[in-house]
Amino acid sequence: MDGALYALAGILFAVGVAGCVVPVLPGPLAAYAGFLCLLGTPRSPGAGAAVAMGAVAVAVTVLDTLIPGWRAKKFRCSKWGAWGSVVGALLGLFFFPVGLVAGPFLGAVAGELVAGRRLDAAAWGGVGALAGFLCGVALKIAACALMLAVAVFAGRP
Repeated sequence: MDGALYALAGILFAVGVAGCVVPVLPGPLAAYAGFLCLLGTPRSPGAGAAVAMGAVAVAVTVLDTLIPGWRAKKFRCSKWGAWGSVVGALLGLFFFPVGLVAGPFLGAVAGELVAGRRLDAAAWGGVGALAGFLCGVALKIAACALMLAVAVFAGRP
């Protein structure tokens, strides 16, 4: 039974890391589910670590939702540009791997152009949306790495 839990935890951690880059995968929440699988094994990191990692997963998920908007707003991106960035990120999945980076940028630029902005202002909004997307990716990768490190080292006998 322990082997199945370890395998499931490994799969969920892999999905979590992939989800840091691919917007439709849950990222840190999947990694946290993998972390929870380890609680039923002899190498359990413990309930305290599980609560702490749960707080990290929730905080990162909330911040990942807010950061792109904050970055886009700092670069004077309109709501059209912010929504365009989201649509671009989803459409970018079909053009993997280049689309993962180009999608949010091009979507934000397209949204800004639809809003009536000039090309230079639209491109600047696209830069802000891309910066927000990349900050979110970095934050999610850091959270998954932390969860994996705690799972590996805290569960050692």
